[in-house]
Amino acid sequence: MNKAINIGIEEQAREEIGQGLSRLLADTYTLYLQTHNFHWNVTGPFFQQLHVLFEEHYVELAEAVDEIAERIRALGILSPGTYQEFADLSSIKEVKGDIPAEEMIERLVDSHETVVRTARQVLEIAQKADDESSASLVGDRLVVHEKTAWMLRSHLQT
Repeated sequence: MNKAINIGIEEQAREEIGQGLSRLLADTYTLYLQTHNFHWNVTGPFFQQLHVLFEEHYVELAEAVDEIAERIRALGILSPGTYQEFADLSSIKEVKGDIPAEEMIERLVDSHETVVRTARQVLEIAQKADDESSASLVGDRLVVHEKTAWMLRSHLQT
């Protein structure tokens, strides 16, 4: 027997928030994979700096994936967890092939900004439902992705 969830958020609102968080999870996981890919495959004069930087980013993203998925579950919604579900839900474009380090950085900036846009949509849904826990989580993610996009963008300026 499953006990009904009674956390002060209506079922429909929990489902809407869960759907939004699922999109955020998919974007975050896709960005994690992209960043890890670039960590493995970066080359050029800034290899060491970028290799280390990308590792810092994917480690942070791995922790974020877990936090987002656990929040979805706390809302009583089944969290997506397959490549296919993530591919269907994500707004981030997959990168294939060998690309130069500068293009990797450009793609990561675009991907972090995509996550920011997704997070803003989810934040609005969570705030409308008075879901402070989800809003706080999403707000924290916004700070991380906006700052990371800015820092990566700085690598592209001459």
